[in-house]
Amino acid sequence: MTGEQRREKIIKNLLGSSGPLSATALAKKYGVSRQVIVQDIALLRANGHEIYSTNRGYLVTGKSTRPQRVFKMYHTADQTREEMETIVDLGGRIEDIFIFHRVYGIVRGELHVYSRKDVKNFIELMDGAESKPLSDATSGYHYHTVTAESEEILDQIFEELKEKGFLAGLQDYEPVNFWETK
Repeated sequence: MTGEQRREKIIKNLLGSSGPLSATALAKKYGVSRQVIVQDIALLRANGHEIYSTNRGYLVTGKSTRPQRVFKMYHTADQTREEMETIVDLGGRIEDIFIFHRVYGIVRGELHVYSRKDVKNFIELMDGAESKPLSDATSGYHYHTVTAESEEILDQIFEELKEKGFLAGLQDYEPVNFWETK
């Protein structure tokens, strides 16, 4: 199999996957080293494929047909588990975290947290890292893009987050459409 053929198969695997695929798993599948897969991913990105790196592997995201909503959150680092479990327990998927910083603008990180197991893994990674949560840069204020099977589920998530005091209001200096390009 040529490198080009392997990259075509890798992109098909990523598009067909319901979750991230690790470089190690892809390397094993195609009988190459992990480093070859990392280079393949770099080439695929250079050719215009939007491939995201997560702590669990690579992910290709397309336009989702699932309803989505951005929630502005505020809580302490100790409340992160409760916030995330509230969302996933009600059927939400936490796609990302981002902050709006007055100096740096929007700073975003992919999460793809879909279950309590994903929450547990995320918390363990954060506890074992010397890094601080992204929300620390904005004193606990941050946003999550959440997807769900229906608008009703997003409404339930909104109400539960509101009841727990995790939702925060927008400020005058914050953009309303975070994804609009200028």
